[in-house]
Amino acid sequence: MTMKLDWLRGCGTALVTPFHRDGSIDEECFQRLVERQVKNGVKILIPCGTTGEAVTMSDAEKLRVIKLCIDVAHKLKAKVIAGTGSNNTAATIALTRKVRELGADGALVVAPYYNKPTQEGMFCHFAEVAKSVKKFPVMLYNVPSRTSSNISAETTLRLAEAYENIVATKEASGNFSQVMQIIKHRPKGFAVFSGDDATTLPLISVGADGLVSVVSNELPKETSAMVEKALDGAWTAARKLHYKLLPLMEANFIEASPAPCKFVMKEMKLLEENLRLPLVPVTEPTGEKLRRILGELNFKS
Repeated sequence: MTMKLDWLRGCGTALVTPFHRDGSIDEECFQRLVERQVKNGVKILIPCGTTGEAVTMSDAEKLRVIKLCIDVAHKLKAKVIAGTGSNNTAATIALTRKVRELGADGALVVAPYYNKPTQEGMFCHFAEVAKSVKKFPVMLYNVPSRTSSNISAETTLRLAEAYENIVATKEASGNFSQVMQIIKHRPKGFAVFSGDDATTLPLISVGADGLVSVVSNELPKETSAMVEKALDGAWTAARKLHYKLLPLMEANFIEASPAPCKFVMKEMKLLEENLRLPLVPVTEPTGEKLRRILGELNFKS
């Protein structure tokens, strides 16, 4: 039986990591961003995922960012699911144990990238992580466009049935049939989160529990409201917000994420537009399009 977690629902933000021009982490800016998220309705924070450029960070840097996030979020009664996944099972276990010690509320563990494991290898990877941190919640993260491999519905369900602390999946496969199979056959308490802003409303309509969002970095109030309205069945209001946000949701991926998101946040005076190589700032044509979309949104957030 899946661990019961009443808080595992709604809008979570896959946080960007702000950097100084020299590449160091802008800790003060990061803490301001976390506070802004919670004050605008986001109750789950996810540091050190794809959007946080975690693959360019050392473990020491990740742990520092996660600790900063926990310090702010817990004061404001929000939860933290820390990104700990990699394509090295032993390294993933070590980092997951460390974030548990820091006080994180759970771990987001991405499918192993580059290795391209079989489904059995995928199962064994997540099983070892779950067994290494018993009673500590683990959210699977399926994003084939980044990892070159897919966690099948069968493997997800097998893991959910076998390990009570595998409590959720962040599904960014874009395969609606697969996600619906998970939703239909999941054990009680197992949560399914959209891993793609634009597919959130249709997935909630068939039973998903929330969203791990990129666009909420820019517009947390509106994104969290969209998710809550959908979960409450207020579809007219939810659709209105969805279609207003949709151009920005899509534009955030014109170039490699999180570069477009960081450009928009720079335009909003929330951070400096600094990324770590091999990511670079967006091109001028993309910047012009993002400025136009931001201007058309006309949100006061």
